[in-house]
Formats: sequence, structure tokens, C-alpha cells
Amino acid sequence: MFRPSPLARRATLLASFSLLGACAGQAVTPPAATAAIDVPAIPRPDGETPPWWFRQGAASAAQLSAQSNSGTQRAKNVIVFLGDGMSLPTIAAAHVRAGQLKGVDGESYRMSFERFPFSALSRTYETDQQTPDSAGTMTAIMSGVKTRAGFIGVSQVPRRQDCTASHGQELVSTLELASAAGMSTGAITTTRITHATPAATYGHLPERNWEVDADLTADAKAQGCKDFAAQLIDFPGNGLTVAMGGGRTEFMLAGEDDPVEQGKVGQRLDGRDLIGEWKRRHPDGAYVWSGQQLKSLDLARTKQVLGLFNASHLSYEHERVNDKLDEPSLAQMTASAIDVLKQNPNGFFLMVEGGRIDHALHAGNAYRALDETIAMADAVEAALQHTDPRDTLIVVTADHSHTMTFAGYPRRGNDILGLVQGHNDSYDEEGGAGLARDAAGKPYTTLGFANGPGYTGASDTQPEGSKTFPHSAHEYSYATKGRPDLARVKTSDPDYMQESILPMKAETHGGEDVAIFANGPGAAAFHGELEQNVIFHVIVQHTPRLRDELCKLGSCNKEGVPVDRPTYQAWLQQVGLPAVR
Repeated sequence: MFRPSPLARRATLLASFSLLGACAGQAVTPPAATAAIDVPAIPRPDGETPPWWFRQGAASAAQLSAQSNSGTQRAKNVIVFLGDGMSLPTIAAAHVRAGQLKGVDGESYRMSFERFPFSALSRTYETDQQTPDSAGTMTAIMSGVKTRAGFIGVSQVPRRQDCTASHGQELVSTLELASAAGMSTGAITTTRITHATPAATYGHLPERNWEVDADLTADAKAQGCKDFAAQLIDFPGNGLTVAMGGGRTEFMLAGEDDPVEQGKVGQRLDGRDLIGEWKRRHPDGAYVWSGQQLKSLDLARTKQVLGLFNASHLSYEHERVNDKLDEPSLAQMTASAIDVLKQNPNGFFLMVEGGRIDHALHAGNAYRALDETIAMADAVEAALQHTDPRDTLIVVTADHSHTMTFAGYPRRGNDILGLVQGHNDSYDEEGGAGLARDAAGKPYTTLGFANGPGYTGASDTQPEGSKTFPHSAHEYSYATKGRPDLARVKTSDPDYMQESILPMKAETHGGEDVAIFANGPGAAAFHGELEQNVIFHVIVQHTPRLRDELCKLGSCNKEGVPVDRPTYQAWLQQVGLPAVR
């Protein structure tokens, strides 16, 4: 692909000038070249505001588009894959694992999204934390505005759990724009559909944990906050076209028996049967709670789908396959969702989350983390097979990283879940054979964790030594016997937990950059290192229907570039609802 020289690009940008005029009141077709966008110089972090974040993101995306000559590329459909917690070491270890499972060279093996032609790095910090959580990061990806930890679809302005202050601070998401623009919409996940990542596509609350009304505080209810399950069902217009994941009991009346899992009951205290409401609202839709039911649908003629396949999070892929649970895989959900969504000639927006990558890493279990990452790569492959790269932009990224390490000097082809076979030191002479050993003479694994429940000291649930998944402890003691002798431990066992340096009830997120992989119209704009909120702006600037919808909301400058943060109140009016929640 031809690309102008850096000097030519710089000359183009210097020759351009800022046009920050009135907003477009109708659909605007952007020109091939976009003038530079002024971003006010501010003291950071104190000067950061929601409008500043939005404009900064717009300017960065426009510059990336100009540098890549992708400004004329137009996407009809957009799919965002979010590997929750999918750090660079996780990706690297997963492709080694995937290759080894296929009996080929793992180090050179590439998973589906690693074959995409364009990639970049994303800075994940939130407005209040160096190491972020999933709520604020996914909000940035979905809205173009960075915010605080724990906030879903709400700017950084209010305090956490302050419902009154959050009114007027809601951020408009990509999915909401797509819905207003007449596109089909979808959110699917291996977690509860009300969990932080999927909730950020449709929800607005200053507290990520308010997934069901039983979780709301008395003050939150009095101030008018609505839980995420209710927000999903009450989504304006005709609702989401496809919503699939777990969290079934959050939609069921309190005390109502779960149709699948014995002993599980509904959680709703407000008297609302949300599943029943959804079925009455969508008589042409299909509600399913098993993989077989999903498979039996005539997807080409099914108008809408609500799939709730577990009382809580879906099972890990390892349990789903080996225990023969009737839950669809993420790839099956992805393919099914696309078959429903692509009935719409206006195109679609779909978010797909591999959410249990994060859970396995928090649990200190590399086996399941890599397994879940490979399952998400399978879902990306399914999306590629069900879409046309000429009109579908696919973006694969993560919200944050984790503390899993990929270290030592294992020989080529070493089992990624095994003990290090090879050198102890990069200065060792060639031909090092057998187990590598630490300075005290004990073998060690290639993968480990900086912190987490894999710490080898005794806890209130497991004795000192190697830990077995799941390890849920409340109290820990420091190790008194040194590291365990792993020569006697099967570290490739699915339930083996890699050692961690610090004892923690749950392993933590990491603060380093995560990767972005992109394919399709506008993908070339993803290059270099960008702030996480810029992902939203690259997407909307290359998707005409999303861009035009922002212009209708008063966001665009004279050139039709969305530069001003749209208000949620304007979006509500756009979809025909009162401007007050």
C-alpha cells in the first residue's frame, strides 16, 4: 500500500487549518482530507474534562486517519472484540499454546486476529487510576471519553455511587449511536450480560456493581438509578437486536426457580419479570437459555434474540467442553449474532467479549486464561467467515492487562504450561539441557504471576505449597518452607495455579499498554500508540452512519468531524424520548 513520506504528511497537516464552526444539522459526507482539529492545552491531570477528552480523541483519530490515508474508507458494519484482561504476555502465551495443541510450532503460530494487517498499542489508565478496571476502560472505548474506575457510561465528574450528580453526565455509546442510526445492535459475552464490559455498551451508572435491583442502595433507588438488567430490557426504541451471555437470575423474580440450575433462584425485588417483559415486547424475537435452543433457531428469519445461558457467568471453556454443559461457545454465539444482525441493510454494530480471560487471570490459573483467549480467537475467526472485509471493520483489543509473566529461558518448543527446560542464564553456553533451576536449585515454570492466590504460603483453605484451582482464601501466611519442588508437580494440569510473588485474594490488573488489532475499512488508522478513548473516534470517523448520527446530535464541526461531546439528553430526544431519565 502506498503511503506518503513523513515530510509529505507533515506538510499536509501544517497546511491545514482548524475549522471549529457550527455543528451539522443533517448527514454530512466528510471530505477525503480533514483539517487539523485544535485541542486546548491544559494542565494535566487537573485540566482534563469530558469535553476535552472527546476533542482530544477526535483530533488524534483524524491525525491517524490522515497519516494512513484511510479517510475515504467507509465501514457498513463494526465488530469490537474485547478480550477482558488480554495482556500482551497472555496473547503471546496463548498463541504458543494454540500451536502446541495443533502439533505445530507454537512460537511462530498466529491466532486469527494476530493475522490482521494493522495493529497499535492502547494506553489504558483511567482519570483516577494508573492501573485501571474494566468499567472505566470499556466506557472509554465505547464513548470516546476517559472516566473513573467503577463508572459505566458516565463521565468522571460525579462521585462514585452519586446518582443525582450523574444525571447529565451520561456518555453516549457506539451501540446507542448505531441504534439511533437504524443499524442493528448486539452485545454478547461469556460473563453476565450485566457485567462491566457489556453494560458499557448500553448502560449508565456511577457504580459497576449495580447489576440487579437487589444490589442498589436505598439512596440509589431514591435518586432514580436503575440497575443494568432493567436498563438492558428498557433500552430505548426496539432494544438491542441481540443480547447473549449469562446472568439469567438477575432478570427473574425473586424466589423463582432457575429453569436449568437447581438451587438457583431469581434475584429481582422490584416485582418485574424482565424475561417475560422482553418476550411480550418482542413477539417476533426468540428467548433461549441453552445451546441447543440457539442452534435450533432459524437465524435468517429471527428478528431479535435474548440468550441467557447461565444463572451467573458462563462456564469456562474447559468446563463447558469437558462437562458437556449445554452452553454455546463464544464462536457459536458470534456466528449466530451476525446471522441475525446482517438482515438489516443499514448494517450493524456488535460487541463481543471474551470475559472469562480476566476471571482466569484473577484466579491465578494460566491454563484457563489461555484456553479462554484461544476461544476468543475462534470467535474472531467465526466473524471473519460470516462477514465481508470490504464493508466490515473488526477491532480486537483489551480493556487492561494483568500481572501474568512470560519469563525464563525455555528452549524452543517447551510446553508453555510446563517447567522451564533450558538455560538459567542468557550467558549460558549453547546446549543447556534438562530442567532450568533457580538460584536455590529448584525448577520453575515459564508462566507466573506478580501477585495473586497462587502464593505458596498457607491459607485458610489450602496448606503451604502449590495451590489448586479454585483457591478462594480469606487469610494467608507467608511461606515458611521456601518454594515447593515443582519437579514433583504436574504444572500442565488444568487446575495447577502458577506461583505468585505476593499473596492476594485475587490477582490484580496490570497498568501497561494493551494491543489493538484491526481489519477492514479504516483499520489502517490503528497504528502507533494511542489513548484508549481514541478507539471510539477511529470507529465513528470511518463509519458514515455513526458519524452522521453524531452530527445530528450537534457534535460535528464544519467538516463533519465529531469534535464536541454529545449529550445523552440530546440522544434521548433523537430517539423520541423525554430528555430526563
